[in-house]
Amino acid sequence: MSSPVPYEEPYEDSPTINTTESGYASGNSSQDSLPEVYFSRPHLKFLNSQLQKLEPQDILRWCITSLPGLYQTTAFGLTGLATLDILSKLSGPIKPNVDLIFIDTLHHFDETLSLVDRVRRRYGTTIHIYKPAGTDTAAEFSTKHGNKLWETNEELYDYVVKHEPAQRAYSELQVKAVLTGRRRSQGGKRGDLDIIEIDDNGLIKINPLANWSFAQVQEYIHANNVPFNDLLNNGYKSVGDWHSTQPVSQGEDERSGRWKGRAKTECGIHNPKSRYALFLRQQAMKQQEEELSQALQKVALDA
Repeated sequence: MSSPVPYEEPYEDSPTINTTESGYASGNSSQDSLPEVYFSRPHLKFLNSQLQKLEPQDILRWCITSLPGLYQTTAFGLTGLATLDILSKLSGPIKPNVDLIFIDTLHHFDETLSLVDRVRRRYGTTIHIYKPAGTDTAAEFSTKHGNKLWETNEELYDYVVKHEPAQRAYSELQVKAVLTGRRRSQGGKRGDLDIIEIDDNGLIKINPLANWSFAQVQEYIHANNVPFNDLLNNGYKSVGDWHSTQPVSQGEDERSGRWKGRAKTECGIHNPKSRYALFLRQQAMKQQEEELSQALQKVALDA
């Protein structure tokens, strides 16, 4: 995916440069001469037009042969579990080696945490678990951030439990691309989902099951005996934090049980970065105003 890089004549006192290169960058070329993974707009549009015609297993084959630094982000919903199972069954000379990233908000259902252990035993996949910074339990979280932060400051809650741990994971693991469990049939902002997306940070997001319906995912799970969240047998279709997830009624879309009765449709990881950039700017401005006020009060006292 990298563009040709013109060959430059080496300095005579630079014996470490390979003077036999063909004139084009390759995997063995100096790192400085190669760009990061990127797609131009026409290339991205072309890839999406082609990949949307393929089945998930073919999309995943393309991913594991084309994208370095590839991980799967998952909260162990049905779509992510189907993706994991499909990956485990891919045949061919190139075997997938895709680790999982799980953001433990410290407010997951017990059934979700139990499923994490079952998945680990079934597939043997490495699972990288990230929690809100400086906390390891729900009690520690409440002590640090106060009770029911999701009610008192929803933006801060999303940032602390989802966005910041995800960004920390991407940085520490050097993630370049992630597989997600989002699908068009989930509704809301996901209705016009592409197979490949690129976020504001340049992270490549692949939605390999974007074309599948909930019924197709469910059929795959049962046909392949894939372990799933026990809550799905009790009227739930999409499972998040216990305080903001409810069962859904007949005829409701599958994510209607998330943040029921509110306009919110996304959890914080898949929202645009700009939302959080705005939030952080607001927090910084508030702190600056407080510091300015304190400084003015000190000046007044010293006068």
